[in-house]
Amino acid sequence: PQTGRLALYLLGLQATCPPLSPHRSLVTWLKYYLEEDWRGSQRHGHPVTSHYQYGLGVLALCVHRKRVRDEVVRRLLTAQHHGRLGHGGNSVDTEAVVALAFTCLEQRRLVGTELAAKLRLAVREASRNMAKAQGPDGIIGNIYSTPWALQVFLATGECQTEPAFGQAMAALLENLEAFGTAATMAQVLPVLHGHSYLDIASMHCREEPDTLTPLDVEPLPEVPGNKTVRLVVECPLPWCYELRLYDRLVPVPAAASLLDVLQAAAALEPPEFRFHTQDTPQGPFLTQVLGLEARQEKRNYWQLLSAPNTPLQMGIADYRPQDGATLILRLSEW
Repeated sequence: PQTGRLALYLLGLQATCPPLSPHRSLVTWLKYYLEEDWRGSQRHGHPVTSHYQYGLGVLALCVHRKRVRDEVVRRLLTAQHHGRLGHGGNSVDTEAVVALAFTCLEQRRLVGTELAAKLRLAVREASRNMAKAQGPDGIIGNIYSTPWALQVFLATGECQTEPAFGQAMAALLENLEAFGTAATMAQVLPVLHGHSYLDIASMHCREEPDTLTPLDVEPLPEVPGNKTVRLVVECPLPWCYELRLYDRLVPVPAAASLLDVLQAAAALEPPEFRFHTQDTPQGPFLTQVLGLEARQEKRNYWQLLSAPNTPLQMGIADYRPQDGATLILRLSEW
């Protein structure tokens, strides 16, 4: 099911102040996808896509002032209560999206009184978890999950009282260069203007000026020369008996990203390295290395680290390692 992609499209469409109801059929499709998303994976107790996409679907329907069945909402409540919303920055992303959906449902009075009270408690818990996830640098989870957390503080009014908000906003302003794709810009721009996705539902479209103008984007300047990056693959117990599966120096152009390093490693002779990615709105996501696939039902993922143990704050297509850096791909549990 294309739950997350359709949800983001509907949020964006509503924000452009379209003519009356040109997308009613798409809202109906999103309702259908929400049911299909869950029905296809009842055995595992989680959606076919992810709780992140499922939460986005509920949020988009709420912004369009469409009711969803109480059972759909309770599935997310249960997942949050049992800690099933992901790992690391992905956990912050997912919990924030779910908290925004809960806040929207409660504020728009699209659920009953008893369920609304449970949603308020869940949002408070999510806010506390986000404050706890803040690192000493002010980042909450990772740089890309930080705007989501800030949206929750803005939507609930906690931006006035939560110390984590000011620290995270300062960290965001120091790392704006990380937001180079349309999807990541769409997450950070509302926050920089003091808004969350919930504000789309209360926009006064007649007062919105038409300020959309074409933008000529200059290509990134070419960096001359080459660099060498050490690429290491680690797979600890219980998935592998041998911790280090791959360790090799990879020569690449000076401007190469981590994705370029992986592609260069796969082209080396003899052909020892192989990997697979999955396309997401935030760019390619690493799913398989050396034939080992990270799977949600196994609760594992490929963690990206700069040696010895520093998690990367960017995706594989955006992170550009320095010459002589050691990068570790580690199969990790969440």
